[in-house]
This record gives sequence, C-alpha cells and structure tokens, in this order.
Amino acid sequence: MRAAVFEAHGAPLAVQQLADPEPAADGVVIRVGRCGICGSDLHMAEEPEFGACPGDVFGHEFAGEVVEAGRGTQRLSKGDLVSVVPLASCGHCPSCLAGEPAWCPQMRLQGGGYAEYAAVSERQCTLLPGTASLADGAIVEPLAVALHGAVIGDVRPGDRVLILGAGPIGLATAFWARRMGAARVAVQDIARHQEARAMEMGATHFLCDPEAPVAASDRALGGKADIVFDCAGVPQLVAQSVEQVRVKGRIVMLGLCTRAASFVPFRAVSKEAAILTAAFFKRQEYEAALDVLSAGAVEPRALVSQTVSLAEVPETFRALKSRTGQCKVLIAP
Repeated sequence: MRAAVFEAHGAPLAVQQLADPEPAADGVVIRVGRCGICGSDLHMAEEPEFGACPGDVFGHEFAGEVVEAGRGTQRLSKGDLVSVVPLASCGHCPSCLAGEPAWCPQMRLQGGGYAEYAAVSERQCTLLPGTASLADGAIVEPLAVALHGAVIGDVRPGDRVLILGAGPIGLATAFWARRMGAARVAVQDIARHQEARAMEMGATHFLCDPEAPVAASDRALGGKADIVFDCAGVPQLVAQSVEQVRVKGRIVMLGLCTRAASFVPFRAVSKEAAILTAAFFKRQEYEAALDVLSAGAVEPRALVSQTVSLAEVPETFRALKSRTGQCKVLIAP
C-alpha cells in the first residue's frame, strides 16, 4: 500500500510503498476513505515532545470500509463503513468500561490514516449510518474533542462565550456552544481567514483586534465572558484569558502548547476564575457528534475546506504549517 510517512522532525512527509496491514484476531483492516489532517499532526512533525518516530504514519481522524476482519470479531463484516475512534486501549479496564479509553494505562493514539489501509481493533469502530458520509466520519473526532471541551466548560443557556483561535477546534466549539444555548459566541483570532466560516458555524461575532483583544471581546459580549475557550495553544493567551473572563468564570484550555506560559496568579485568584483543561473525549461524546451529523446538521461540514490525494499530502502538509485560508483538509487515499 502507499502511505505518507514521517521521516524526521522538520523534514517533509514522504509517500512510500509499505506492506499491507493484517488484522489482529479482534481487529479489522480498513480501506481509508477520508482522513483529516489535524493540527496535532503538524505539532508531531515538528516537536519531539510528541514522540513521533521515523516510519510513523500519521492520521487519527479517519473513516473507511472494512475489507478484512480478524477471526475473533463479532460486530463487523466486510463492506461495513465505519468511523474510527483513534484511542487504542485495552478495552477492559475501568476507564475503558466507562467509555473513557483516553485514560486507559495502555492508551495510544491510533494513527495510520495517511495511507490506503489501516489496521484497528473492532471496538474502535463505530458504524456509519446511511445518512453519514465517509467525509462525515472523518470529522467526528474533532467535533468530539470540541464537545468534550464544551461539556467541561459547562456551557449554559444565555452564556457569553469567547473562543480564542479560529481553527477547526475553535470553530467546532462555537458550533456546540450555540447548540447548548449560549446567547453570544465570539470567535477571536489574529487574522480574518476564517471569519465567514466562523459565522456559518454559529458564532455571533468574529473579532480581529490584535492590539486590543480584551477591549474587543468586552464590547462584543457586553462585558466579560462567562467562559473563555483557549483553542489556539499560544502561551500568552493564558494571561489574556484571565483578563477576558468574568468573576467566577471558567477558562478551558483546549489548544496544544508545549512551551512555558506565564500569568499573574493574583489576577485569576482575585476573580476566583476556574482554569480547566480538556483532552480527547468520551466514547459517548464521539457517538453524540456522529449522531448530530447523521441527523443532518450542516454547520460542521463547513469545516472541510479541501480534499487532496495521497500524492498531494507532503506539499499540503508543508503548506499548512503556515497560516492559510484552509480549515480542515481531508485526504482521499
């Protein structure tokens, strides 16, 4: 099979010929139909902290068709279309049984979607209903990440919500915040590339005022935010979020950042602001995200800005390292 392979930090991906995968006894082989390029993939290609090794095949937002099933599988058959929960785990520890495979001691992020085929366990697969496409199956994961953040942030009807960062997770967070009843949802970024897309996803305001971001959000929301979602992962946004949130408000950190961030604790303590973090999602949230798509919600599909072939992945991946008008790029191997 062909795959876009990671060779070294800072080096471009390379399309190579690899051996076709084989299913484990409790697993299946998927012919990848669509796979999203995630911002965390870009981090893994550049930052050693994420642990990528030469020969790895990235891609954890994927859906496809079952082409081979192991002898111990029980639910899936050849020809089934599935979306893959990319959290490989043991399947029987308390975290797995509670629908939280992210906290299984054996958890690892399941890659492999930048390829024609991928081997996964049967329990990681969620059947796609007839009303959901393979492209839908590939955006379930980022939608679930954003839903998990919205749940942790406890979005309530009437809330004033501020989202820092207009990438896919920030825009998906805007979608969920509006569905959960937020009255005002402002998306703030340092560029206007995603302004139209943010409004389509449910934002009520789009803010781009790098010189005075706090004043801009105060004006748009009519005061301080009940909840601030940091979806950009930029170190200075921790301190900025503290200034933008109300007394007893909540700050949810969803963006990935491996650099040190500093803020004045007194500024948060003086407000009794809660600083929360969100990582991954629950299995139930993954299924809820798919349910929304299969029920016909059109807004999340606005995330997809381009679909490319496997041969185009190295150049597309390189281009995404710089800020562009792209949002969620899908690969069609």
